[in-house]
Amino acid sequence: MTDAPRTDEKSTFLFKFLSFSPILTGATLKERMIGCLGALIGICVTAVICSYVFGDNALLPLIVAPVGASAVLLFAVPASPLAQPWPIIGGNTISALVGITVSQFVHDPMLAVGLAVSLAIAVMSFTRSLHPPGGAAALTAVVGGPAVASAGYMFPFIPVGINSVILVLLGIIFHRISRRRYPHAAVPPAVNTHDTADIPAALRVGFNSRDVDAAILEFHETLDIDRADIDRLLRSVEQHSLVRTRSKLLCRDIMSRDVVCIGHRETAQVARRLLLEHDIRTLPVLDDVRRLIGTVGLRELVMSEGIDGRLPFSEAETAIESDAAVSLIPKLTDGSTHAVVIVDAAMHVTGIISQTDLLAAVANSLAVSHDNAA
Repeated sequence: MTDAPRTDEKSTFLFKFLSFSPILTGATLKERMIGCLGALIGICVTAVICSYVFGDNALLPLIVAPVGASAVLLFAVPASPLAQPWPIIGGNTISALVGITVSQFVHDPMLAVGLAVSLAIAVMSFTRSLHPPGGAAALTAVVGGPAVASAGYMFPFIPVGINSVILVLLGIIFHRISRRRYPHAAVPPAVNTHDTADIPAALRVGFNSRDVDAAILEFHETLDIDRADIDRLLRSVEQHSLVRTRSKLLCRDIMSRDVVCIGHRETAQVARRLLLEHDIRTLPVLDDVRRLIGTVGLRELVMSEGIDGRLPFSEAETAIESDAAVSLIPKLTDGSTHAVVIVDAAMHVTGIISQTDLLAAVANSLAVSHDNAA
């Protein structure tokens, strides 16, 4: 009887050990396997290329150890600000330069190693190239032995700089093939598209940038995530919470079904007449088999006026009937989208939801919730 709890504890420990439990939020086993493959390709190809560049009799190493640490960031956490092209190339090269300089003037090895890493952090911070492997590059420049010492100021560029450049180029190619976004570009904040002093409609309620900055300061520590990504994450959380609490109201419940559309072969004059005649702001544009290919409104008509007789149109914002209606709020409050087209699997138009449709539905939903609460 006394052995049973121990057996359960061992089983639990074994399960946790064998299961994939990532340290970083958002990581998945698939992403880690892609990262492993990327590192394998990146390091191997970098070494092969450098063997041709340096030659078989090169005194310097073909590839330096800090590049292995750079590969971890580049392929495992490509969205990190520390894993972007400039931090990898600049951080490693600048830090190696700092290390070489320290080794030239400080001959006490105990003091030199500390100064090299410390000054590398300072210089990387001021040059916006902070990269953890840069500390290793600075250290290698000090304790790398006779080969590094004899290379002098060439070492930061050959092999450190060349290794870093090749690795970044391979990373860009690999991430593009694996359909990951690199270099990482944070989604820009919402802007007022009407060229007035008002802040965008989506930012007038809820938290704002000052709230995000205040919350970050309360942590009293540096976060390995872009400031714009934090804002985007919090707004996504807000949206998911709204969808969860209001998910019973679906697009099919509020969409207009008698949709006024226009064929792509029609003229701008026909589109203008339909918009004014039906007092609407968006027309779905259909191809020859009546599939949605875009939308046209007064904005497109005015911007293309006098260019040619073809019908101008923009990419359509779409949703399906079973989507939660409140999930359309970000699209319909971006300052430029006036309607979301509801389509089926074959991109045939089944309905349309305008800003007015959504506003009326949400207002009614809030009123019902208030009455039920009362």
